Amino acid sequence: MPAPLLDIRELTFEVAHQRILDRLDLTVEQGEIHALLGSNGSGKTTLAYVLMGCDGYRPSGGTVRFNGTDLLALRLHERAKLGLTLAWQEPARFEGINVREYLTLGRPESDPDTLLRQVGLDPARYLTRQVDKALSGGERHRIELASVLSVRPALAILDEPAAGIDMLSITHIIDIIRALKTAGGSVLLITHQEEVALVADRASQLCAGRIVFSGEPRETVDHFRGRTCVRCDGAECRYVRA
Repeated sequence: MPAPLLDIRELTFEVAHQRILDRLDLTVEQGEIHALLGSNGSGKTTLAYVLMGCDGYRPSGGTVRFNGTDLLALRLHERAKLGLTLAWQEPARFEGINVREYLTLGRPESDPDTLLRQVGLDPARYLTRQVDKALSGGERHRIELASVLSVRPALAILDEPAAGIDMLSITHIIDIIRALKTAGGSVLLITHQEEVALVADRASQLCAGRIVFSGEPRETVDHFRGRTCVRCDGAECRYVRA
């Protein structure tokens, strides 16, 4: 059996002596869409930032191997070169560059017209616009997703904002996720929408920095929906029936 694309073991991350990730174990297989569900404060976005190697997100313990490579030993740009990318939570914003230039930067073979249509934007309206504050947050999120599609990453970490993506339909989101998989990539899908989680091949529930349930997407969604995390502080995790 081939090794997982992403193999996380005993991953621990602390802030001010409080554990945000607590000996977390998780795997994502080659070509898999893996959904991650959890309430606010459970550690989902922290996990994404730790995996990408963002500033201030150095774990205190555990191992992460990506395609056999020790990911924690690498800087952010080195992880990106391996084919790891993060999208959604922090939308793109660049002064002095338009959308066409952004989508073809370092990728002259990219087709920005097709990419924009895939994320529900009209190329005629957006190709010459600047990727700056004149765009809404939702527009920038969509453009960032178009960029992710153009890169065809080995693993895309999609951290969905709690407020959604400016009326981007669930059907559109699912189409984008499937397009990433069709291009040969894997997806770690951090989502608040149960309907989106159901597109996954496998799903896990995160609470108090630990994976508390993994299985088929429908099983995991039912588990997440049927139980409410009433305390999620990394010290104690109690469940009660909703």
